[in-house]
Amino acid sequence: PPAGARLSFPSSYAVSRKMEPFYKGGRVQINRDGKFMFCPCGTKLNVIDVETGALHSLRQDDEEDISSFVLSPDDEILVTGSRALLLKQWKWRENKCVRTWKAVHTAPVASMAFDSTSTLLATGGCDSTIKIWDMIKQYCTHNLKGSSGVVHLVEFHPDISRLQLFSSSIDYKIRIWDLNSSKCVALLDGHFSAVTSLAFADGNTLISSGRDKICMVWDLKTRESKRTVPVYESVEAAVLLPEKGDFSQLGVKKQGLHFVTAGSKGILKVWEVATAACVYTQPVPFESKEEASERSLTQCMLVPERNEIVTVSVEHNIVLYDAQTLQLRKQLAGYNDEVLDVKFLGPGDSHIVVATNSPQLKVFELATSHCQILYGHTETVLALDVFRKGLMFVSCAKDKSLRVWRMNKDGRVICVAQGLGHAHGVGAVSCSRLKESFIVTSSQDCTIKIWNIPESLTSKAKAALISSPESLHAKVTERGHDKDINSVTVSPNDKLIATGSQDRLAKLWSCSDCSLLGVFTGHKRGIWCVQFSPVDQVLATSSADGTLKLWGLQDFSCLKTFEGHDASVLKIIFVSRGAQLLSSGSDGLLKLWTIKTNECVKTLDGHEDKIWGLHSNKQDDMVVTASSDSCITLWKDVTETEEKEAQAKQEEQILKEQELSNLLHEKRYLKALGLAISLDRPHTVLMVVKAILKETDGRKHLEENIVRLRKDQKEAVLTFLVTWNTNSRNCHEAQAVIETLLKHEAPDSLLQYSGIKAAVESLLPYTKRHFQRLSRLLQASMFIDFMWQNMRLADAAQQEDVTS
Repeated sequence: PPAGARLSFPSSYAVSRKMEPFYKGGRVQINRDGKFMFCPCGTKLNVIDVETGALHSLRQDDEEDISSFVLSPDDEILVTGSRALLLKQWKWRENKCVRTWKAVHTAPVASMAFDSTSTLLATGGCDSTIKIWDMIKQYCTHNLKGSSGVVHLVEFHPDISRLQLFSSSIDYKIRIWDLNSSKCVALLDGHFSAVTSLAFADGNTLISSGRDKICMVWDLKTRESKRTVPVYESVEAAVLLPEKGDFSQLGVKKQGLHFVTAGSKGILKVWEVATAACVYTQPVPFESKEEASERSLTQCMLVPERNEIVTVSVEHNIVLYDAQTLQLRKQLAGYNDEVLDVKFLGPGDSHIVVATNSPQLKVFELATSHCQILYGHTETVLALDVFRKGLMFVSCAKDKSLRVWRMNKDGRVICVAQGLGHAHGVGAVSCSRLKESFIVTSSQDCTIKIWNIPESLTSKAKAALISSPESLHAKVTERGHDKDINSVTVSPNDKLIATGSQDRLAKLWSCSDCSLLGVFTGHKRGIWCVQFSPVDQVLATSSADGTLKLWGLQDFSCLKTFEGHDASVLKIIFVSRGAQLLSSGSDGLLKLWTIKTNECVKTLDGHEDKIWGLHSNKQDDMVVTASSDSCITLWKDVTETEEKEAQAKQEEQILKEQELSNLLHEKRYLKALGLAISLDRPHTVLMVVKAILKETDGRKHLEENIVRLRKDQKEAVLTFLVTWNTNSRNCHEAQAVIETLLKHEAPDSLLQYSGIKAAVESLLPYTKRHFQRLSRLLQASMFIDFMWQNMRLADAAQQEDVTS
């Protein structure tokens, strides 16, 4: 840059996007056209745009958890029930609650259903009653008693002319209620555990699924069971496949009823009703377990408009499949546990890879929120690092292993290599910087290992042929520290390695043979993170003592210390091409430091808990952070836009001030008053008032101008004159304006002014003081007048004497 040009560094980041948990368990619903998904999340209900993953929340004011909700078949009415025993009706597109009424249940509502016309709503309660509400006339039409325990399932018969309601509760029976007589007309008895879903095939066939590992097919004419289908797993949902459509890829060869089951094994299966046989089992990327696990499915739905099947799993993942092929179309992760690390991924940083408190990795596509789940590790993944080109990355985990992953052109990620050899969990990993040639890991066994990457993984032609992950072997192992090694990093030229440990030391190693080159001593507590500067021969470290330090690589001396964090500094990165540091703390704060001046230029508060993940993109204008509060935040460098805004404001201010002096010069006082008020300049308004009062007939002019102001402008003048009135030099102007307001505004309208109470309270004492001063002045002037008169009288008498 030319001499004198100041290099501008980022001074501010703003949140451009927050990826928060949006689903914490409970039933999920999708609207008719499949564009929006409704997910309960504690006290709020989130409405998610399926295409982009953007969400807005319906928040209740009673801060009670939502126990159940339902959307009407016509997409118009959304009803939520909370633990406060209230039902709320929402205009969900506008986030507006339009009606709240008492549920009349004595315990929370556990289930809800609309009839096919969207006019009747059934609520099943934990108090073993069912209430039916007419949503148009807004009253309770039926109160059905006789169930035992929690009524966790209610469904209307699709043919509304029958006026039948089906329900199930703790006694495992399916009850059929006739709404004409309000009586239970039949009991379908056959399940030995909770009934989880009901599906109507035609008017007279019902399929029920249960946790007793069977599905039952019922004839509603005879009210007898036609067939029992053994599914060999606890079934949470049975969904009928549509009659029309080609489902041959799912094993559907003949006409007749077929249904899909979802349950504890976490796999979708297709069954033929006529033969009770399983005709298709979905292939999955994980080993299926017999008993329930976090992979188990809790829900399965068909979205006919989009020809999709949607599943929900115990670990809050929501997957959308093509209904005819079960090809995965999209996956959304509703809840990340604590997030331990995050990195940008992809050649254009189009994705992020996230290590949550789980053995699976999640790769999110930022544009659509689509989430891939990567199976491989068997215990919690602890750290990640990405190679420079952004296509290959490495993960390390508590299972003592590291894995190398590669992203294809279409964004799909596969595991290409695995490295075993550490004796404990592998806590830190770093990739080579120049080429994809090696990886460095460090472990709780206090050792550092260097792993070479074979050419077969890096050359595109050979990488395409990999069918199962290759094995990597460490070429060097070195005991590095006496305590846990928290961080490891490779220098930009691939020649040096730095490590930081709980033993308060950072060490520098040679890459070729892992020989120790030097030790950095000075931190008072364990070191959490080490990073090489991308431009200088400098190492940055951050520690549990709340400081960041910069060290020279030549003589291992401490060059600078940055103090300002009140808690442990967990991560640091260099930004703005090595001129600044960004650090994250265990208190959820981010700080931006300019190295040259040693100052903290900005503190950003974006998280509630420890920030374990911090990474910037290749263009250096975005940062991603991830925290134990389950949130992932994307930050954008907004320095330029903020500076432009400030400059535009300043220019506008100058223009307005110029205009103001012109108006005063031309004696256009009303315009001048309005402009001065809009500039929020009490002193300028005072100058205008003074200018008006100096005119001949000034009082009259002032009165005319004040009366013509808008109410909000009068309110502003009122707050200004409170300040003027505190100074004896300006009290006359203040009193002149007060007089005008009192003369022309009725007391009622004055009471409507915002801040009138405070204004009157501060006006009274000063006004009293001004009047006392005026009284004293008057007395003094009377006295002077009296003296003067007396002097004149004496003088006159003397003159008379002289003349006589």
